[in-house]
Amino acid sequence: MTVIPDDELEFRFFRSGGPGGQNVNKVSTSVQLRFDALNSPSLTDPVRERLLKLAGSRATLAGEILITAVRFRTQERNRADAVERLQALVAEASIKPVYRVPTRPTRASKERRLEGKAKRSTVKSGRGKPRID
Repeated sequence: MTVIPDDELEFRFFRSGGPGGQNVNKVSTSVQLRFDALNSPSLTDPVRERLLKLAGSRATLAGEILITAVRFRTQERNRADAVERLQALVAEASIKPVYRVPTRPTRASKERRLEGKAKRSTVKSGRGKPRID
Protein backbone atom coordinates (compact mmCIF):
# COMPACT_ATOMS: atom_id res chain seq x y z
CA MET A 1 0.00 0.00 0.00
CA THR A 2 1.25 3.44 -0.93
CA VAL A 3 1.57 6.00 1.87
CA ILE A 4 1.47 9.69 0.98
CA PRO A 5 3.97 11.83 2.97
CA ASP A 6 2.58 14.95 4.69
CA ASP A 7 4.89 17.32 2.79
CA GLU A 8 3.06 16.46 -0.47
CA LEU A 9 -0.29 17.56 0.98
CA GLU A 10 -1.51 21.15 0.95
CA PHE A 11 -4.32 22.27 3.24
CA ARG A 12 -6.60 25.30 3.00
CA PHE A 13 -9.01 26.20 5.77
CA PHE A 14 -12.24 28.17 5.43
CA ARG A 15 -15.44 28.84 7.32
CA SER A 16 -18.14 26.26 6.83
CA GLY A 17 -21.90 26.48 6.94
CA GLY A 18 -24.29 24.23 8.76
CA PRO A 19 -24.92 23.84 12.50
CA GLY A 20 -22.62 25.39 15.08
CA GLY A 21 -24.23 28.69 16.04
CA GLN A 22 -21.96 31.72 16.30
CA ASN A 23 -18.95 29.42 16.17
CA VAL A 24 -19.58 28.94 12.41
CA ASN A 25 -18.98 32.63 11.75
CA LYS A 26 -15.74 32.83 13.71
CA VAL A 27 -13.76 29.63 13.14
CA SER A 28 -12.40 28.19 9.89
CA THR A 29 -13.22 24.52 10.42
CA SER A 30 -13.69 23.32 6.82
CA VAL A 31 -10.65 21.78 5.17
CA GLN A 32 -9.74 21.55 1.50
CA LEU A 33 -6.93 19.09 0.86
CA ARG A 34 -4.89 19.43 -2.34
CA PHE A 35 -2.68 16.60 -3.55
CA ASP A 36 -0.66 16.93 -6.75
CA ALA A 37 -1.05 13.35 -7.99
CA LEU A 38 0.44 14.06 -11.42
CA ASN A 39 3.83 15.17 -10.03
CA SER A 40 3.94 13.04 -6.88
CA PRO A 41 7.17 11.02 -6.51
CA SER A 42 5.51 8.57 -4.09
CA LEU A 43 3.14 7.12 -6.73
CA THR A 44 4.00 4.68 -9.48
CA ASP A 45 2.65 5.38 -12.98
CA PRO A 46 -0.09 2.69 -12.99
CA VAL A 47 -1.29 3.75 -9.51
CA ARG A 48 -1.27 7.42 -10.59
CA GLU A 49 -3.39 6.59 -13.64
CA ARG A 50 -5.92 4.57 -11.64
CA LEU A 51 -6.02 7.23 -8.90
CA LEU A 52 -6.84 10.05 -11.32
CA LYS A 53 -9.52 7.89 -12.94
CA LEU A 54 -11.02 6.96 -9.54
CA ALA A 55 -10.96 10.59 -8.34
CA GLY A 56 -13.32 11.59 -11.15
CA SER A 57 -14.63 15.11 -10.65
CA ARG A 58 -12.35 15.60 -7.62
CA ALA A 59 -9.35 15.66 -10.00
CA THR A 60 -8.45 18.91 -11.76
CA LEU A 61 -7.08 19.20 -15.29
CA ALA A 62 -3.67 19.95 -13.75
CA GLY A 63 -3.67 16.50 -12.11
CA GLU A 64 -4.42 17.68 -8.56
CA ILE A 65 -6.94 15.93 -6.34
CA LEU A 66 -9.17 18.15 -4.20
CA ILE A 67 -10.94 16.72 -1.17
CA THR A 68 -13.19 18.96 0.92
CA ALA A 69 -14.04 17.89 4.47
CA VAL A 70 -16.88 19.65 6.30
CA ARG A 71 -18.36 16.72 8.21
CA PHE A 72 -17.07 17.63 11.68
CA ARG A 73 -17.13 20.79 13.80
CA THR A 74 -13.38 20.92 14.48
CA GLN A 75 -10.57 21.68 12.08
CA GLU A 76 -8.44 18.78 13.36
CA ARG A 77 -11.15 16.17 12.77
CA ASN A 78 -11.94 17.55 9.31
CA ARG A 79 -8.24 17.50 8.44
CA ALA A 80 -7.92 13.89 9.61
CA ASP A 81 -11.09 13.00 7.67
CA ALA A 82 -9.70 14.52 4.45
CA VAL A 83 -6.37 12.67 4.82
CA GLU A 84 -8.23 9.43 5.59
CA ARG A 85 -10.39 9.79 2.47
CA LEU A 86 -7.34 10.48 0.28
CA GLN A 87 -5.55 7.48 1.79
CA ALA A 88 -8.60 5.27 1.06
CA LEU A 89 -8.63 6.52 -2.54
CA VAL A 90 -4.90 5.76 -2.95
CA ALA A 91 -5.34 2.32 -1.33
CA GLU A 92 -8.14 1.51 -3.79
CA ALA A 93 -6.00 2.70 -6.71
CA SER A 94 -3.07 0.57 -5.49
CA ILE A 95 -5.00 -2.64 -6.08
CA LYS A 96 -4.26 -3.95 -9.55
CA PRO A 97 -7.50 -5.02 -11.23
CA VAL A 98 -7.82 -8.71 -12.07
CA TYR A 99 -8.85 -9.17 -15.67
CA ARG A 100 -11.13 -12.05 -16.61
CA VAL A 101 -9.62 -14.44 -19.11
CA PRO A 102 -12.36 -15.18 -21.67
CA THR A 103 -13.05 -18.91 -22.09
CA ARG A 104 -15.22 -20.92 -24.46
CA PRO A 105 -18.07 -23.13 -23.24
CA THR A 106 -17.24 -26.84 -23.21
CA ARG A 107 -18.96 -29.32 -25.52
CA ALA A 108 -20.72 -30.95 -22.54
CA SER A 109 -22.12 -27.59 -21.35
CA LYS A 110 -23.40 -26.85 -24.87
CA GLU A 111 -25.10 -30.25 -24.99
CA ARG A 112 -26.68 -29.74 -21.55
CA ARG A 113 -28.02 -26.37 -22.67
CA LEU A 114 -29.53 -27.84 -25.84
CA GLU A 115 -31.07 -30.78 -23.91
CA GLY A 116 -32.67 -28.32 -21.50
CA LYS A 117 -34.08 -26.31 -24.40
CA ALA A 118 -35.50 -29.45 -26.01
CA LYS A 119 -37.11 -30.54 -22.74
CA ARG A 120 -38.63 -27.09 -22.24
CA SER A 121 -39.93 -27.15 -25.82
CA THR A 122 -41.77 -30.46 -25.28
CA VAL A 123 -43.29 -29.16 -22.01
CA LYS A 124 -44.54 -26.02 -23.73
CA SER A 125 -45.85 -27.83 -26.83
CA GLY A 126 -47.88 -30.10 -24.53
CA ARG A 127 -49.76 -27.09 -23.14
CA GLY A 128 -51.72 -26.36 -26.32
CA LYS A 129 -55.29 -27.41 -27.16
CA PRO A 130 -55.61 -31.13 -27.73
CA ARG A 131 -55.92 -31.91 -31.45
CA ILE A 132 -58.59 -34.28 -32.70
CA ASP A 133 -57.15 -36.57 -35.38
